[in-house]
Amino acid sequence: MPPTSTSLREYGIPISASEPFSLFEHDTDLKKHNCYQSAKAGDEQAAFILLKELALPFLIGIKGKLPRDAIFVAPFARESGGDNAIPQVLATFCQSILGGELDNGIVQVTRVFHTGADPMERLTMRPEFEGKVMSQRPYVLVDDVTNMGGTLAELANHIQRHSGIVAAIIVLVNAGRLKRLAPDKTIIGKLERRYPNEIINLFHICPHALTANEAQYLIGFKTADEIRNRRTKATEEIHRRLRSKGIELAADNNG
Repeated sequence: MPPTSTSLREYGIPISASEPFSLFEHDTDLKKHNCYQSAKAGDEQAAFILLKELALPFLIGIKGKLPRDAIFVAPFARESGGDNAIPQVLATFCQSILGGELDNGIVQVTRVFHTGADPMERLTMRPEFEGKVMSQRPYVLVDDVTNMGGTLAELANHIQRHSGIVAAIIVLVNAGRLKRLAPDKTIIGKLERRYPNEIINLFHICPHALTANEAQYLIGFKTADEIRNRRTKATEEIHRRLRSKGIELAADNNG
């Protein structure tokens, strides 16, 4: 098995934070910037230039729409090509322009290699977060790109489990098919009736804590066996994809 979180995702993205502040709906403009590859590979100066040229007016435009005492936190995303510098530098930009505080204590402690992953691979390989959360303080989650919303959901789960408040989300690109991150209650009800135990058993995610795009993806399966078979195939694809990049999953992460 690939590395997947053993902790339960029991808190979803709150309705109040469901619509992220976002600059783009597709990552084309982000990727074509001449600093993108270097920033994605860990160059903080390249990330600074990219954000200064692309995101400054966007951030200025949302000033006043967030809690004044917000704490900005970005997932530390370790990509197969290096440490993505964009989320952390974006969080620094947010704090500088919008006020509030910057959190450096909450970190992603598992490598999930989501770049190039399909929806089932993303559901299977969940990131885990550790770090102190300030109780009853408003947090603003910050990332460069969200697709299924799973990484943001895991970060939101960690914060809420430790009595923090997820007040808002800021991303450069909201690339998911559904732009709202909180799921439709009707879809969740159907999943709970169709798969009363399977989603928790297979993914360690409570159905109500799924994101909108995760829920929409899973509702497309007709039976629990279809989900299990697709997950088994996704596991094989994960290993094959990472081996092609020279990455071998550690034995103690293989579940």
